[in-house]
Amino acid sequence: MSALPPITAHSLEVQAAKTVVVFAVVATGLRLLGKRETSQLNVYDLAMLMALANAVQNAITGGKGNLAVGLVTSSVLVLVAWGVTKLIVRKPGLERALVGSPTILIHRGTILPGRLRGQGVSLQELQAAARGYGISDLALVHTCVLEVDGSISVIPYPDAGRDHSEHHPRPQSPDEPGEG
Repeated sequence: MSALPPITAHSLEVQAAKTVVVFAVVATGLRLLGKRETSQLNVYDLAMLMALANAVQNAITGGKGNLAVGLVTSSVLVLVAWGVTKLIVRKPGLERALVGSPTILIHRGTILPGRLRGQGVSLQELQAAARGYGISDLALVHTCVLEVDGSISVIPYPDAGRDHSEHHPRPQSPDEPGEG
């Protein structure tokens, strides 16, 4: 059994530099996946993230299970995240490049199919989002936005929630007594 070489200040600097590089590569890769892909993680995606985390950990620490290496690399990740947040606050234009910006999918009642395709959103997903807002028909949607976190916001026309019961009587519930 061979002893691990001693951890020096230089080797910790190298590990810190590797951490920044790996962080940049992973962040870029997740950004390229798109808003919808990163917002809806399933079991496969979770397993992939766990495997990615293990690979990243090995890439960052060089397989050294050393406390000092772990502290340096985790500290660098926290500092990089803090720095990116501060930079985004000071230069809002960077947020669009790093985080993305909302995408309008329905504008003034018109579905924008090119944007749906470009963002990987199906018509069925759009309909499901509208139902989540209590809207059964996309014709009642004024604006629909794919947010940067992958969620879909739905804004109905102002009169979409108007009570139309006098024109279309509510169907009777099976539990209500019937006529006749």
